[in-house]
Amino acid sequence: MTTCYVVVPTYNEYDNLRRLVEHLLSLDIEDLKVIVVDDASPDGTGQLADTLAREHAGRVDVLHRAGKQGLGTAYCEGFTLALERGAGHIVQMDADLSHPPGLIPTMISALETCDVVVGSRYTRGGGLDSDWPLYRKLMSWAANNYFRRVLGLPIADITTGFVAFRSSALAQLELTKVGSSGFFFLAEVKLTCHRLGFRIREVPFIFMNRTAGKSKIGLGIMLEAMWKVWWLRFSRTHAVRPTAFPAGTLP
Repeated sequence: MTTCYVVVPTYNEYDNLRRLVEHLLSLDIEDLKVIVVDDASPDGTGQLADTLAREHAGRVDVLHRAGKQGLGTAYCEGFTLALERGAGHIVQMDADLSHPPGLIPTMISALETCDVVVGSRYTRGGGLDSDWPLYRKLMSWAANNYFRRVLGLPIADITTGFVAFRSSALAQLELTKVGSSGFFFLAEVKLTCHRLGFRIREVPFIFMNRTAGKSKIGLGIMLEAMWKVWWLRFSRTHAVRPTAFPAGTLP
């Protein structure tokens, strides 16, 4: 039986976390578990995560960190724990209910024929919530197109945070050496997977606007990513382990 771990970074997501975890655990996936990585949320998210771990013993784990250390490092710590626990599949997603948990079974099924599945807002069939503010739509569209052109990636949605991996693929990334700790991590990992020759597939979804809490992505973060993308384009990929098997032939 293949275990699926869903890694969810949190910071001030008290109003969303219980709904998300309960939805995840209700999915028709035989052995699904959740890892919450909380950055000392002042609103009590970490304490709620502990409560959920007690209520769902053996299915929910919590990693507590001393403070805000960046989205990328949160995912890396969650990925590392999932790999240590023997995960077969690993999914990353936001805690704000903008990513539909109901798509995860489709993503896991797609991993039977590829190595990485990207939940995509910009492939055919995907889209953005009509209630999302226009400036957010424009910012997301512009950043994604800019990243794709600079990096030359054949992926429609480079900035999405909704991704599923085969553990055998994710294990080839040297997670402790990923160079991006924040939002830019999302692009760096996809580029690394592409450079390794992994089979990447996109499945469409509609990105929903959060109904509780505040977004962590602001204009400053986006502007910083605009220049960092050039560093990533011309740098050598350091976050890679020696390849254990030829690209595209993962077991």
